[in-house]
Amino acid sequence: MLKTINPLLTGELLAILSDMGHGDELVITDANFPAAAVAQRLVRLPVSATDVVDAVLSVLPLDDFVPAPSAAMDAPDGRPAIYADFEAAMNKAEGREVELELIDRFAFYDRAKSAYAVIATGERRLYANIILKKGVLRT
Repeated sequence: MLKTINPLLTGELLAILSDMGHGDELVITDANFPAAAVAQRLVRLPVSATDVVDAVLSVLPLDDFVPAPSAAMDAPDGRPAIYADFEAAMNKAEGREVELELIDRFAFYDRAKSAYAVIATGERRLYANIILKKGVLRT
């Protein structure tokens, strides 16, 4: 255990997050997402997607050079409730309003294939998938 480091942030995951550069993307997926089929680097955490988003955002800055440093699937049956949880976590972590861009399902898969890493969670809520774009640390 480390002080002030969320215990979900394993050594492997911390190394991945640290190695990511500005503009690299991280995908956090639900349990139904084909993570192993698309991931260049795969980490499995059998907890909720919201817990993982909170843990990751405790150390990962979001890109503020782009209008929307995050993306989620545009669900066919309306906006999933978990998207509000994702937005609240990003807003809290960043101390600003962060836009969650809604993109087509297949565009999401394409971006996931080119992402730096994928975290597959045990989340059972549908459409609980998000892409986060890493930003820079300012002095």
